[in-house]
Amino acid sequence: MCAEMASLARPRERILETARQLFHKHGIRGVGVDAIADAAGTNKMTLYRHFSSKDDLVAECLRAAARNAAVLWDEMAAAHPGDKLQQLHAWVRVAAECVGADDRGCALANAAVELTEPNHPARRVIEEFKQEQRERLARLCAEAGIPRADLLADSLSLLLEGARVSCQAVGPKGPSAKFAEMAEAIIASFAA
Repeated sequence: MCAEMASLARPRERILETARQLFHKHGIRGVGVDAIADAAGTNKMTLYRHFSSKDDLVAECLRAAARNAAVLWDEMAAAHPGDKLQQLHAWVRVAAECVGADDRGCALANAAVELTEPNHPARRVIEEFKQEQRERLARLCAEAGIPRADLLADSLSLLLEGARVSCQAVGPKGPSAKFAEMAEAIIASFAA
C-alpha cells in the first residue's frame, strides 16, 4: 500500500489491509504484530485497540476476503439475470481468473493449512466460508437444472482448490492453466 493512501485511511482499515497483504505474501505465522503496525504506519497500542489479538486480526482479515467473494457472486448474478446456466459458466470464468491471477492461492485455504488449532477464531471463519461457497455452488448447479447438483458442486469445488494449490506448487503454466477447460468438461458430463 502506498504511503499516501496509508495516511488517508483510518487506522483500523489501514491495519486490516496491511495485515491482509503481509499475511498473503509471508504467511500468517511469518508476520508479527510489530511488522504489521510498522507497515501500517501505526503502533502496537493502536493495533490492539482495534483488534484484541493477532488471532482476532487474522479472523477479521479472512472475513474481509469472504466479503470480497460474496461480491463476485452478486456480479455473476447481475451479469446473467435469471440465467442460472450462464451464471455457472461465469463462475468457471471467475474461478479461472482467481486461479491465474495469484500464485499465492486462496487466503482462506492457506490459513487453514497454517492454523491447525481447532479453537483458533479463524477456523470458524474458514469453515463457514468454504461451506457457504460449496452450498452456493450446489444451489446454482441445481437451479441450472443439472442432475446430481451436489456431486457437481463437490467436483468443481475440489477442482478449484486443487488448481489453486497446483498453481502455487508448479506455477501458472502447470495443470492449473487448464482449470476452465476441465471445469467445463465436468459440467458437460453432468448435464449430458
